Parts: sequence; structure tokens; C-alpha cells
Amino acid sequence: MSSGDGTAGGSPGRRPGESGPYPLQADATDPATETIGYRGPTACAAAGITYRQLDYWARTGLVEPSVRPAYGSGTQRLYSFRDVVVLKIVKRFLDTGVALQNIRTTVQHLRARGFRDLERMTLMSDGATVYECSSPDEVVDLLQGGQGVFGIAVGVVWRDVEAALSQLHGERVDTGETLIGHNPTDELARRRRDRAV
Repeated sequence: MSSGDGTAGGSPGRRPGESGPYPLQADATDPATETIGYRGPTACAAAGITYRQLDYWARTGLVEPSVRPAYGSGTQRLYSFRDVVVLKIVKRFLDTGVALQNIRTTVQHLRARGFRDLERMTLMSDGATVYECSSPDEVVDLLQGGQGVFGIAVGVVWRDVEAALSQLHGERVDTGETLIGHNPTDELARRRRDRAV
């Protein structure tokens, strides 16, 4: 099955072109996606990957930072929230043994989807092909066809990344100002210091 654009991840029962073209940029209804970026170490922590993986994936074009690429020695890559969600999805697929070429095709498909679409999507795989399902009925159809072996609910990954990033530092794209995340352990340490004084 395909989405009509030659990529893996087409929804079962969806005709080519039925989902419509989606911009490569984040949906305009979510401006926060472009105003805050996350440096490499923060993206790694939220996605559960190593810096070595992050660097390799950026250099090979698997998942490149959409906010700011590295321009050489000393510059910092800046990843968007959506980039970090994709990084975590890539890690989950690699952990389950999906071939890198299929993951690469899936990443291209995810980048072509609207920002809001990702939150409602489930990605299913039989280990060889990745399928996109946007409703419970499509998941059931795929499983009944014997094609799906495991699935990734993108909305769950989305919320996991959102929770992780809320405790980590971000950076305003326009000013470069560091935004301090709310880390409950930092709050506890601050309260203990305040009581000790």
C-alpha cells in the first residue's frame, strides 16, 4: 500500500491523492513550532537517543534539524518539536528491527504531512513495510489482513516528547534566549535550599 506519492506509509483503503497535498513546513495554525528550537543534547534526551546517533542521522540526511542546521565547527543545530517527535519515532523503528531504508522513506512521508496529522496517526509495520493508519478501523483492517506486526501511536510519542521537553531547555529562535524548562527535581532542590537558609 502507498499513500499515492510513492512513499511507504499509505493508509489502507485510502486512494492516491485523497489525503491531499500537505506543506513541508509545520502547519500555520501552530506557530510555536518555529519560535522555539532545541539543541542537540536536549533533542537527544527527549528522543532517547545518543548524540552520536543524532549527528549521524543529521549528516546522512535521515533527520535533519529544520530550525537551524550546523554551518560548520562551532555552530549548534536547532531542532523543532516536530523534529524531536520524528527522532523518537526513528529510534522506536530501529529498536524493532525495521530496515533503515524503510525508515528513511517513512521519515520523508512524515515530513510531507501536515503538523496536526501527525498527532492522530498510527504507524504500523510488518518489519519490512511501514503503513500509516489514521483511524482505529484502518488499524483493524491492516491487522486482519495479516500485515501489521507492531504499531507506533504517534500521538503517544508526541505527548512523551512534549512532557520531556517541558522539563528541558529550549531556545527562542528569534532572540536566542534560553528558555528554562520546568524540572520538578530542580524545584525540589530549590525548596530545600530555601528552607536551609
